[in-house]
Amino acid sequence: MAKKLEEEEEEILNRRMGVMVSQLRELDKEFFEVVTIGNVADVRTFLASHGDVDLNVMNFEGISALHIAVKERNINMVEFLLSQPDVDVHDTALYAIRENEPRIAFMILKKLEEQSPGMEKVGATHSSEFADDATPLSVAAQYGHYEMITLLLDRGHKIVKPHPPSCFCAEVCKPQRESEDPLTLDRMRLELYRAIANPAYICQDSYDPILVAFELSRELRLAGLYEHEFYDAYKTLSEDVAQFATDLIGCARTADEVEVVLKQMAGLGFTTPFIYPRLLLAMDCRQKSFVAHPNVQQVIESKWMGDWYEWKIKSALWKALMIPPRMLILPIITMMLLVAPNSARSKRWKIPANRFLSSVASYIVFLGFVFFESNLSKTNQLRGPPNSGIEPVIVLYVISFIWGAICLCLIQGPHRFFRTPWNWYEVIMLSLFLLTFLFWAAAAIDVAKNGQRDLERKYWHKYDPTLVSEGLFCIATIMAFFKLMFICQLNYHLGPLQMSLGKMINDVAKFIVIFSIVMISFAAGLTRLYQYYDEMVQIDESKIKTQQVSSFVDFTSTLKTLFWAIFCMSAIESADVIIENLPGENDSETIINKHTYTEAIGYVAFAGFEFISVVVVLNMLIACMSNTFTKITDNVDVEWTFGRTEVYVDFMAQANLPPPFNLLSTARGILWIIEYFKILINKPPDKRARWNIKHCCYIENVDENDKENFSVVMTQLVQRYFRKKQAKAEQTDVEGLRREITELRGILRDLLSSS
Repeated sequence: MAKKLEEEEEEILNRRMGVMVSQLRELDKEFFEVVTIGNVADVRTFLASHGDVDLNVMNFEGISALHIAVKERNINMVEFLLSQPDVDVHDTALYAIRENEPRIAFMILKKLEEQSPGMEKVGATHSSEFADDATPLSVAAQYGHYEMITLLLDRGHKIVKPHPPSCFCAEVCKPQRESEDPLTLDRMRLELYRAIANPAYICQDSYDPILVAFELSRELRLAGLYEHEFYDAYKTLSEDVAQFATDLIGCARTADEVEVVLKQMAGLGFTTPFIYPRLLLAMDCRQKSFVAHPNVQQVIESKWMGDWYEWKIKSALWKALMIPPRMLILPIITMMLLVAPNSARSKRWKIPANRFLSSVASYIVFLGFVFFESNLSKTNQLRGPPNSGIEPVIVLYVISFIWGAICLCLIQGPHRFFRTPWNWYEVIMLSLFLLTFLFWAAAAIDVAKNGQRDLERKYWHKYDPTLVSEGLFCIATIMAFFKLMFICQLNYHLGPLQMSLGKMINDVAKFIVIFSIVMISFAAGLTRLYQYYDEMVQIDESKIKTQQVSSFVDFTSTLKTLFWAIFCMSAIESADVIIENLPGENDSETIINKHTYTEAIGYVAFAGFEFISVVVVLNMLIACMSNTFTKITDNVDVEWTFGRTEVYVDFMAQANLPPPFNLLSTARGILWIIEYFKILINKPPDKRARWNIKHCCYIENVDENDKENFSVVMTQLVQRYFRKKQAKAEQTDVEGLRREITELRGILRDLLSSS
């Protein structure tokens, strides 16, 4: 009979086409039911009466009796099962940690340590639920169990931070890539990042959670760009960590608490005299939500306006009308700052918002001089530099702009200065002005050496220094007026448009690559296709002359034709083949020949280019730019506020006097030099005289209680953060329970009404 049953079971297994997993016997199922009921005495009796029961048997999900006891949170049952000599804990410790059961978890870890010393920190292998590299601390960190993390850290558990995907160090990464499976390695790195990126772990692993969040968010964003296969996972983690830093600063209740956080220098990489180094770090790490948070913006706005509270409530038109009067009183402001820098009126002029108005007024004056210079009549101009008389003023302005840019670079550091696109723009603009001045000098030297000052313009050499200087000045003038867009960043309505324009330029730059490939492809095929017919003239029967268009006679002409065809500015006749009249049988007769095949190839290629470039690629560019604009406008509060803060930071770091008055040595500068040497000699406890190659000489404020104050503030922020998180979770649980009660009430009502 038994043999027959075995044969039937074997036949059933042979017929079954599927994945083979563990199958429970009826006795094992009964054992699982007894454990689920939770009576330890019944389990003890069952094991005593059934000696062939496998205590470690698992079902098709990989669940054992110990798993069931942990799931039911039956501490007595877990303790009894662990007391059995042959029990296999497997991954139940990780299971208990995931369910946030500290007492049960440490009972299992203790048992695991007794069985194999040192194994409690390693985790389980061949688990159906957890990866082989999962450790108790990594699981607790991934699920954000704060108390569990604390207990595990106290027991000596730790998480080794993974190396970024772009790391190829010979000590760790290179041997791992050579010996381990790449998918396993990538997923292990991602799981470790999930663990160390959890707020509960960050707050216990570092005294400065905001700094860790900034650096980790940037690292995760870069990792996502490197590991495209896991881009979404890394991007989500990066956004979550960034949001954690934002939520922390959102827990601040006073401006003093926010300022304590923003004044931290750690993580910046260089020492800066700027009042809020942590703000610079946030902007370098592209923490837009942090920078745009109302708590941070309130502190920045208060520093920007000072005691000029009317500035915030005035309209954009009122602010614009303040610029013309400011142009007239700029010399008076300069004299007051030079003579009485500590007076109440001078302190009012030093407010960043006031400095911004003075800078805008001075820049518009500069544009006026540039406009006048560029509109000089060229009809009777002589060779050599222009002599309108305002050239020295323009030179003085440009030198002052260069000096201001150098000072800003020293304050912010070269890395941050050249990371800003507008700074690159200004460097290029000022370089063009400098080249203009150099060619003015070259033109003056050329005239002094070779004469010919009265030579008419049409006889000048094509690369005459005067012509080159005019071209450079033309481009520099365009860029100078275009820089007015920079001011638009401060306006709520114009700022998003200006930022969208900058993002769209990035889209255009990407599509230029595609356009270049398309143009080069067609140009390579069409070049010299029509070379033989160049400049041929055909006379038809009506004596009308038609000349061959030089569209595809060489590579340069082909590129030019295709480029303007993108903007629909190339004539359709560009692909026509014109053959000069051939001699007929007599002198009065001519023959008109047509190379129809060549012309057909030209038309097909030209039409193909128009379709690909104009209909497909150009419309893709328009769609991409529209998507970019939508993204900016949908997140306008964060994007625009972040861009405006960059302008605030630049103006707050600049000198009190606008160009060209910033070239003057102010009394403040002289007093600063005296103070620097006094601090260097006496060394007071709250200040230090510093010097480095990036920032030259500067004074650093040292607050002995700064770290202590920061520790107190950060502790309060962390406590408030987790309290809010717990309150939100409790509210969610209450709402869920309320919905369940409502559903149960409806079911009972239906039952009572039916009965």
